[in-house]
Amino acid sequence: MEDGARHRGGSEKGSDSPEKTEEGGVALKKEIGLMSACGIIVGNIIGSGIFVSPKGVLENAGSVGLALIVWIVTGLITAVGALCYAELGVTIPKSGGDYSYVKDIFGGLAGFLRLWIAVLVIYPTNQAVIALTFSNYVLQPLFPTCLPPETGLRLLAGVCLLLLTWVNCASVRWATRVQDIFTAGKLLALGLIIVMGVVQICKGEYFWLEPKHAFEFFQTPDVGLVALSFLQGSFAYGGWNFLNYVTEELVDPYKNLPRAIFISIPLVTFVYVFANVAYVTAMSPQELLASNAVAVTFGEKLLGVMAWIMPISVALSTFGGVNGSLFTSSRLFFAGAREGHLPSVLAMIHVRRCTPIPALLFTCLSTLLMLVTSDIYTLINYVGFINYLFYGVTVAGQVVLRWREPHRHRPIKVSLFFPIIYLLFWAFLLVFSLWSEPVVCGIGLAIMLTGVPVYYLGVHWQNKPPAFHTFIEVVTRLGQKLCVVVYPEMDAGKPKTNLSKETKEQLEPMCGTEDSKYPQN
Repeated sequence: MEDGARHRGGSEKGSDSPEKTEEGGVALKKEIGLMSACGIIVGNIIGSGIFVSPKGVLENAGSVGLALIVWIVTGLITAVGALCYAELGVTIPKSGGDYSYVKDIFGGLAGFLRLWIAVLVIYPTNQAVIALTFSNYVLQPLFPTCLPPETGLRLLAGVCLLLLTWVNCASVRWATRVQDIFTAGKLLALGLIIVMGVVQICKGEYFWLEPKHAFEFFQTPDVGLVALSFLQGSFAYGGWNFLNYVTEELVDPYKNLPRAIFISIPLVTFVYVFANVAYVTAMSPQELLASNAVAVTFGEKLLGVMAWIMPISVALSTFGGVNGSLFTSSRLFFAGAREGHLPSVLAMIHVRRCTPIPALLFTCLSTLLMLVTSDIYTLINYVGFINYLFYGVTVAGQVVLRWREPHRHRPIKVSLFFPIIYLLFWAFLLVFSLWSEPVVCGIGLAIMLTGVPVYYLGVHWQNKPPAFHTFIEVVTRLGQKLCVVVYPEMDAGKPKTNLSKETKEQLEPMCGTEDSKYPQN
C-alpha cells in the first residue's frame, strides 16, 4: 500500500453502510464522535488496576500524603504528554499513533521497532492479562473456598477475546457502543467508591488524611523509591495515547481529538486521586498494601450485603478494557501494514462493514497465543520500560519536527514548554528505572533490538527471491477471499492511471455483486 494513504469519510453515522469515496471505493468510516472518543481514552486508562492493586504507588512512596501527591503530579504530566500528542495527531493525521509519528519523523527503522515490540509483546500480553483478570472475577464466586482452575480461567478469557473480536469485526459502531457502556459502568462503580469515601469523611473517618498522619512514613524515604512510585503512577495512566491510533475514524479529528483529551485526562486524574482518598478512609496503609483486591476489601468493609457490586464492577471494567485494547491495537497493526511494515493483507478492510478484519483477527490470534504462555507477567515487566521509552521518543519527535519544519500547518500548536517539561520528567524516570532494574530494562532493550534484523530482511531488503513474492501474493489473495476485504481508498488527488494491474485488482471488491450494490458516482 502506498505510504500515507488517507481515508475520507463523512459525519458520524448510525448505519453499517460502507463509507464510499467519490471514486466509489471504500474507506474506514468516521464513526467515533466526541463521547466515544472520551470512552476510548477513559476506558483504556481505567482498567482493573485502580480496583485491584493501586498499592504500587503507596508502597514506594512510603506515606499516604506523598502517594496522593504522586497521583496528582503524574496526572498533570500525563495531561502534558497528551497535549503534545494532540499537536502531533492533527499535524500528522494518520491512524497508528506514536508508531506513525516516530516513523515519519525518525525514519522507518525507529517506527518499525516501535511496531515490533507492540506486535510481539506489549499488546498481546496486556490484552491477555486483562482478559485473565476478567475471567478471574467472573469465576471467583463459583469457587468461594479456593482459586478458580487455571484452565477455566484461560478458556473464559479466550471466549471473552473471541466475542469482542467478533463485535469489532461486525461494526465500528457496535464496538464504540460497547466501549461507551462499559466505560460508563466503571465510572459509576468508581463514583460509588468516591461517594462512600465522602460519607466516611463526613462521619469523621479521615485519620490518614490529616497532615500529621498523611505524611507519617512507614519506611525510610528514598529518592529511588519515590522515582519508582512516579513510574508506577505513570503506568497506571497508560492508555492515554490510544485515541491517536484511530485518528482517521474520528469525526472532525481537529476538534474532537483535543477536546477528548481535555475532558478525559482531568476526569481520570480526579477519579484516581479521590478513589485513593476513599480507600484510606476505610483502610490503613498496612491493610491496603496487604489486600490483593483493594476495591473488594473496601466493599466488604462498607457495603455489607451489597459487597458483590465491587467484584462485578472489576469484571465489567476489564471486559470494557479488552474491547478498547482490541479496537485500538488492531488499528496500530492496520497502520503498520499500510506502511509496508507488516503483511499487506492486514491493511485491508471489509467491503461492506469497513472494519479492518484481518488486523483484528491477527490481534486476537496473537493474544490467544499469549494465553497459553506461562510467563505473561514476566514479559510485561521486561517491555513496560520500552513502552515508556517510546513515549519520550515521540514527544522528542515533536520538538524535532518543530525545528525541521517550522512552517508546517499545525491546527493545534502547544508551547515548547510542555514537551520540555514532559521530557525532563521522562528522563528522570528513565534514569532511575535503569539504575534500579538494569537487568529487566536490558532484557527489554534486547527484545526490542531483535527487530533490527527483521526490519532489514523483511522491509529494507528489496530484491527478495521471486518465490517469496509469489508466496506473499498467494497468502494475500487467500486472506482477501476469506475475509472479503480490499485496500481502503487512497487520496482522491492522486492519479490512479499509474497503478499496476495487481494493485488495481486488489483495490476492487472480491465479490462481483458488490459493484451493483455500490455504483460509481
